[in-house]
Amino acid sequence: MVTHDGWTKSTCAYCGVGCGIEARVLGSGKLEVRGDKSHPANFGKLCTKGIALGDTVIEDGRLLYPQQRIAGKWQRVAWDEALTTVADKFTQTIAEYGPDSVAFYVSGQLLTEDYYVANKLMKGFIGSSNIDSNSRLCMASSVVGHKRAFGMDSVPVVYEDLEQAEVVILVGSNLAWCHPVLYQRLRVAKENNPDLKVLVVDPRRNESCDIADQHLPIHSGSDVALFNGLFGYLADHQALDREFITKHTNQFEAALAAAQQETNTADVTGLTSTELDQFYRVFAEHKRVVTIYSQGVNQSTQGSDKVNSIINCHLASGKIGYAGCGPFSVTGQPNAMGGREVGALASTLAAHMEFDQPQEMAAIREFWHTDSLASKPGLKAVDMFDALAVGKIKAIWIMATNPVVSLPNSDKIQAALENCQFVVVSDCIADTATTRCADLLLPAQGWSEKSGTVTNSERRISRQRKLLASPGQAKPDWWIVSQVAQRMGFKEQFDYHHEGEVFREYAAMTGLNQHVKPRDLNLIGLAKLTDQEYHHLMPQQWPVLEYQSELVNQRLFTDKQFYTANGKANFLAVSHRMPQRQISAQYPLLLNTGRTRDHWHTMTRTGLSTRLASFHCDPYFMIHPDTAQQYQLNDGHIATVSNQQGKVRAKVMFNDGMKRGELFMPIHWNELTAADAKPCSLVDPRVDAYSGQPEFKCTPVEIAPEPTPNSVVVATENPLTLGRSDYWSRQKIAGGYLYYIRSGREVAQILSELPKQEGDEVSYRSGSWHFKATRQGAKTVRLVVVSTVANFTSEHVSDVAELFAQTEEVMSTQQRFYWLEQRW
Repeated sequence: MVTHDGWTKSTCAYCGVGCGIEARVLGSGKLEVRGDKSHPANFGKLCTKGIALGDTVIEDGRLLYPQQRIAGKWQRVAWDEALTTVADKFTQTIAEYGPDSVAFYVSGQLLTEDYYVANKLMKGFIGSSNIDSNSRLCMASSVVGHKRAFGMDSVPVVYEDLEQAEVVILVGSNLAWCHPVLYQRLRVAKENNPDLKVLVVDPRRNESCDIADQHLPIHSGSDVALFNGLFGYLADHQALDREFITKHTNQFEAALAAAQQETNTADVTGLTSTELDQFYRVFAEHKRVVTIYSQGVNQSTQGSDKVNSIINCHLASGKIGYAGCGPFSVTGQPNAMGGREVGALASTLAAHMEFDQPQEMAAIREFWHTDSLASKPGLKAVDMFDALAVGKIKAIWIMATNPVVSLPNSDKIQAALENCQFVVVSDCIADTATTRCADLLLPAQGWSEKSGTVTNSERRISRQRKLLASPGQAKPDWWIVSQVAQRMGFKEQFDYHHEGEVFREYAAMTGLNQHVKPRDLNLIGLAKLTDQEYHHLMPQQWPVLEYQSELVNQRLFTDKQFYTANGKANFLAVSHRMPQRQISAQYPLLLNTGRTRDHWHTMTRTGLSTRLASFHCDPYFMIHPDTAQQYQLNDGHIATVSNQQGKVRAKVMFNDGMKRGELFMPIHWNELTAADAKPCSLVDPRVDAYSGQPEFKCTPVEIAPEPTPNSVVVATENPLTLGRSDYWSRQKIAGGYLYYIRSGREVAQILSELPKQEGDEVSYRSGSWHFKATRQGAKTVRLVVVSTVANFTSEHVSDVAELFAQTEEVMSTQQRFYWLEQRW
């Protein structure tokens, strides 16, 4: 949809808030982005990543055409040859080893139409359920919790409940960094209503605590004990909604009995009785309470039980189904919800239908006109790559994700892919840790080039629209999958001409829920959209029985009817269990992983923005100064974090909001952006028994300082290939890339190993500093700054980046060196 002044409406590429944006192409070819004031998710607000979206749509590092690895070297191939290769390899593998010998690993970066076609091919026609999403790492525990409690994966809350609540509790959610626009809404709501209470439950004092009335620094992994304690408190202080419990719930007595077994809540959580009493009293005494939870709850070997412990408290107090209250799972990716809808998790079918329902299975077979529908759940993400490692899966197709970086025990993931018979990767980026393991690469469209829909955390469907032409030969993911399906013999069932046709089919499929089992996921009101109506589609919040021409906010369960057999919500008896891996004399510290405000996943997109890259040049971990002193660590220096699975090197960052004995490290850096910087190489692959979601928040490690080394900064036009013997990190700067190298080796040896650069060299020495520039005419293509004594700061790095971007007409090389020397 294009506005009267030339702006095109679309949706942000990042978190599950699903912010609306408007964009237009400037005369320079750059993309200008602003918030969409009419979009109900954000009303014009954007975070730092959203504001910088236009910076990231550059061709640096793009995969431009299909490539096949032949005799160890990449060779360009035609699309027809590439697609036929995929179809033939999968067909041959299935014929020889059966349908469960192949797998798809997909992503919350896909659009719903992409997701739908991939799931349809794997489950409907290949006949296997071995399709899982990187959203398994994000919100699978919430899916389990919702289904156990409500009978369906239903998110009952809408964003406007933040403004209508009396109390908002953040549990395992640094909303300020991970969902910044929702945090802005909450902050404004608190400014407008000073009586609104905000409580933060998190081991570390994070940025969301800036507006908090109470911070509860619980021990990692103790959430079930905390909320079982709350459940017991509600019972002991006559704060139960007995009428709601009697009329609208099941299994209350068993759940309460389990909660009342938690008699040592203070010891387990590490909180004082005063802190607990204050928290419990606020929940009990207010009617409108929203509990927002995210990865700190989900990413756990007890994640599903944590979710149900939260839901139990809302059911026990009747705080669900009306304005300003309810349990609220906020998702990490822009289309994690869309993937859940279309069945792109190994454990479910499309439209939230289930394997154990024969009537639903029959309806899907008839709808898709297939006799090959998968009959049982497939392998979840971690299990899928375990099967790959032992050779049970012979061929895998990875779409729009980077599992070698993001999955736990990532060194094992890399080895599994390298030993797999056939690995195909669809991506918009040519060089990632995962594409390096592939046999065939397929260039996919990226954000701003593709068109389709996404669903945000409040069940709101929005359009992502094409803003720019696709570089090279990049194609939509739905088209790539459909073309492979046709070559596998399913032409009629995958003969789509554009993404609107895919969406209409999916919307019509959700209408089956009217007949086989009533569900709130129903888009029948969108099943007959014309192409023009799809093009102009406004945000729609499901269920959509009729097209929503105006903004709606639909809370679920307002009628107190749930999607269980008897229409009542289920309590679940849950008990606290200690994390499977605990600290020891060998590994005495706990590592918690998460996100920063300014980067996203493995930085293949945000790493292209010079603005975002400048906020944090290095991978880092936060540590309390007292713990740092105990281990002889210096602020700003490099240290090694390790355990039995691997090691990580990163910069020490003192933070007195950290618990003593714990570390926090962002997940974004990897072997392409720094040496030994993947925190997931340390994370244990054990998972929640119900959801299959791994434990990213509670990893025992040890730590040791590295010697203070020589420092080298290299600004260069093109990416460099550096080894792992030295510590280094990379960031995007104007006109190229900047590498920060620290090494105990002789500087001359470091410099001798840098890739050669053609051009004229100018060199200058002053005291402990050594400057060298390589020029091609008036353009600097390489700038090297060496310090034999100083520890570079972010200001030093910024200065080098600034001077590299200037031409000789602005400042001569000698003037540059002198300017640096005087500043430092």
